[in-house]
Amino acid sequence: MNGAALSRRDPAWLGRLFWIGAALVLLWPMLVATEFRPWSLFSAESRGPTLRFLVAFVPPAVGGEFLWLVARETWRTVAIATAGITLALVIAVPATLMSTRVLSISAMSGRMAPIPSALRQIVRWTLVLLRSIPELIWALVFVRVVGLGPTAGVLAIALTYGGMLGKVYGDILESGETPATRNLLANGSSRLQTFAYGLLPQNAAELTSYTVYRWECAIRSSVVLGFVGAGGLGQQLDNSTKMFAGGEVATMLLVFVALVALADRASAWLRRALA
Repeated sequence: MNGAALSRRDPAWLGRLFWIGAALVLLWPMLVATEFRPWSLFSAESRGPTLRFLVAFVPPAVGGEFLWLVARETWRTVAIATAGITLALVIAVPATLMSTRVLSISAMSGRMAPIPSALRQIVRWTLVLLRSIPELIWALVFVRVVGLGPTAGVLAIALTYGGMLGKVYGDILESGETPATRNLLANGSSRLQTFAYGLLPQNAAELTSYTVYRWECAIRSSVVLGFVGAGGLGQQLDNSTKMFAGGEVATMLLVFVALVALADRASAWLRRALA
């Protein structure tokens, strides 16, 4: 098919071709910098270790004592994620109330007063700092401070997710309609009352949906944090990997997949119930 015939079918084909080429030109230096060589997975040096690694997974470990250990650590993983999200809300909700412009009385005249504006910026910068540091780094710090165990995982999730929730909550609240908010503030309502009766009702579904999504992410993160000693299923998975216990690793991976699937179903049910 020549260019004239193609242009009659799709007038934008030339523009699409240009942007695809530009994307490839920009992507190529990144692939070179990261030494991305997927074909090395199929080399003779890689096939042998890969096959031995996969064969070690069969059969999965199903001993009663081991399954009880996995069940206990799975429950601990969910507890770490839930406790971390709860503490993150303790950080995020007050930070949202202090940093959201539509809840500022001084901003009703157009320009926020200097002191509230400075406080708002400090809170927003604090949220940026919290969410800029990955929870894995926080976990490494807290493992040194409080020792190995779930406490480090809970604190790591609380700080990183507190920054994420506070930022997104503020964006959600400031993107909505504000006439009711202005009316409440103009008639003497406090910031908390205005939030509860003006902003929360019209944004509750979106706030809840994002919170539940972050809880799902926290469950996944809590498993990863276990690899640095923050407790839960991830720490046990790390121990079994170091011992080359492929059957135990296979069982825990299957349990983790089931856990993520159940968390996804639970979050979907919560979204429907609160919609």
